[in-house]
Formats: sequence, C-alpha cells, structure tokens
Amino acid sequence: MSSNDDRDPLFRYDDPIFADERLLEITHLPGPDRIVGRDEQMQRVADALNPAVFGSEPNHLFIFGKTGTGKSLISRSVTQRVITEAERDGVTVKYAFIDCGEQNTEASVVKTIAQIINEPDNSGITVPDRGLGTGDYYKRLWQTIDHCTDVTIVILDEIDMLEDDEILRKLSRAGENRRISDAAIGIVGISNKIDFPDHLSERVKSSLSRDELVFSPYDANQLIEILEKRQDAFHDSVLEDDVIPLTSALAAQEHGDARKAIDILRNAGRLAKKQNDARVTAENVREAKEKTEADRFNELIEGSPQQAKAILYALTVLTQNSSQKEFPTKIIYNQYKELARRLDFDILSERRVQEILQEQNFLNVIQSERTGRGRGRGAHAKHRLLENPSIVEKVLLRDSRLALLDENADTETSSGR
Repeated sequence: MSSNDDRDPLFRYDDPIFADERLLEITHLPGPDRIVGRDEQMQRVADALNPAVFGSEPNHLFIFGKTGTGKSLISRSVTQRVITEAERDGVTVKYAFIDCGEQNTEASVVKTIAQIINEPDNSGITVPDRGLGTGDYYKRLWQTIDHCTDVTIVILDEIDMLEDDEILRKLSRAGENRRISDAAIGIVGISNKIDFPDHLSERVKSSLSRDELVFSPYDANQLIEILEKRQDAFHDSVLEDDVIPLTSALAAQEHGDARKAIDILRNAGRLAKKQNDARVTAENVREAKEKTEADRFNELIEGSPQQAKAILYALTVLTQNSSQKEFPTKIIYNQYKELARRLDFDILSERRVQEILQEQNFLNVIQSERTGRGRGRGAHAKHRLLENPSIVEKVLLRDSRLALLDENADTETSSGR
C-alpha cells in the first residue's frame, strides 16, 4: 500500500470517526447476535418459512408494524438462515426483496422478481428491462423459478403500495394452476397498515391463505441495546457517554423507531467528521435528529408535483398558526387558494385538492380520517401532518418555486418593521 504522501491531496485517507460505517446502513443485515427484542417474532417467521428448508411450500405471511420495528430486518434475516439450512440438504432457496414503494405495478414487480432469481447462464432465460408485456414477464418468471430454485420466497415490503393485488393471487396459486411444476413459492407481505388485508379484492382474499404477525414498537432500553450492538461502527472512545442514551430517547419519543435511531447515530458521526470534531457529542446528535427527519420527509415527497407541495404547505401554515393539529379539507383549501395566488399557480378545484390530500395520506405523508358531522349531516375528512411542521416547512421551501413564499414572508416582515 502506498503512503498517503503519494495520494491525491484532494481526498482524505483516514476516518477519525468511523471504523466501519456500513454497520449503520439500512441495507446492512446484522447477524442474529445483533438482533434485539424480536425472539418471538423471529420464531413466528421461522415457523412460517420452515417448510422451505425441505423444498416444500412455505406458509404465506403478512407482517404489520410501524416504521422501524424490525419487520424487514427479521424477514430478511430469517430468510437468509432458511437459505443456509436448505443448502445443507441440497435444496435451493432464493428470495427476492421488493420495495413496493418503488416497484408498485404488476409488471415491474414480476419483472424484478424474475431478474433477481434468474441465472441466465444456467437457465438460458433473459429478462429484459423493457419490451415485454405483463403476460410475457409472467411466463419468464415461471420458467426462471422452475429452472433456478426449489423454493422462491418473495418479500413484498410496503405491500400496501401495490397498484393491483392480482400479483398476490397469481403467485399464491402458481403451483395449483400448474404455472410452475418443479418449485414452490412463499409470500411475505410487510405493511405498516394493519387494515391492509381488508382492502384486498375478494379474489385474492379467497385464494391467499396466510398467517399474520404484528411487531410492536421498541422501547427506549431496546433501542439502547440495538445501538450498543452497532457501536463498533465507530472507533473506540469516539462516542461520548451520553450519545447512545440521548439518541435512543429521541427515537423513542414517537414510537420506538430503530431505523430512525440508527440514522440519527450515523448522521451524528458524519456531522462530527464534517466539523473535524474528535468525538461525537450530544450536540451532534441533536443536529442529526433534525437532519434525519428532514431527509426522511424529503424522500416521501420527492417527485411530488408543486401543486401537491403547495397543498402540504397550506396544511403546514395552518398547523403552525393554530393550537389545532387536524383541519378539514375546506379550511386547507381556503389556505391553499391564498398560497396559489401568491405563487401564481392555477387554482385547483376543492375536489382535486381533496384527492391530492388522500394521495398524501396513502403515501404516509399526512394522516387523514373521515369523521361524522352528526345525524343526517354526512361525514367530512380531517387531515394532519405526521412530521414536525418546522421540518416540513424547511423541506418544502427547498423547492425553488415554493421558496418564493419564504422570500415574500421576509419582505412582509421587513415592511412591517
């Protein structure tokens, strides 16, 4: 290895904070000894998938729980252990992990499963990114599963985001309908909406026999243990003593979100490194919490139309200027119209604004509930932010068009002086 004297001076070649930052990545799959507080859930998932070890069809399973409660982690971890044990008996098990928030159409999900499972050199099958219809992608999926596996486990994360649930019926009945002959398929569906099965089509409800499992939130002590089991991501003595307890307490304030706790800890380390601090401090953690929340909200609204952002901004303004947290569509619409005029936007109809609010509810950006007005007076929807309004405002104002609202506010404030 060459000395740093020979290296490009534009970059740094040491990391004073992190020993192995990958341990804090969301995609990192920790070993069983690093998994905390999920023994019962792990056993339930193992019971459902156990038949795959012998080459038989697993029990289909739906897992529910709030964000950061370990649903995806446990599903992937147990599936990986199934693959290892099946291999000992000469049984080939493969799995495809699909994020339905990104792959939400029937064709895209089928194509992605086939591409993950396929071994082109052995199967002689190609699965192109485009150019085939949904039916042709299914044909290649069935061929791929039969050629490349004895059992295929399909993990559908955020399953409630699927545009069409027909894929669940076809996957669950592939053997019965003789689409596959030499393999079996198991489905693991993951959702934070416990009422998701109520919205399945009758065809799917009648064909998809399944077990169901609920993950409860982590408590503060479990979050501390989770972070302690990942503190070797940092060099020795880099974390000040109060960093992990504070990170855990901040993440536990809402519902015990382990993913958020890990994100905060990683961002605290990155902030310390950026500021050339020798240690990660409580102040780094507090700054990291705000950055983590902003990054998460930004991911949720990324790609949203500016009209949708203006409607969210209207709800944000109402929340900031009132002791109330929930607002009916009519009130939001009136605030939106005022903002739209200031932004020189075409003003949408109240019905269209209601539809956009429902879309944002579906995407977990806001929470909407229908409430009765009283006997004989029908019902109306009320909407509330799920994130701190100051965070929402900061992220929305990153949009160049909505940033005019901030400039206008500054101008009005200056004029008022």
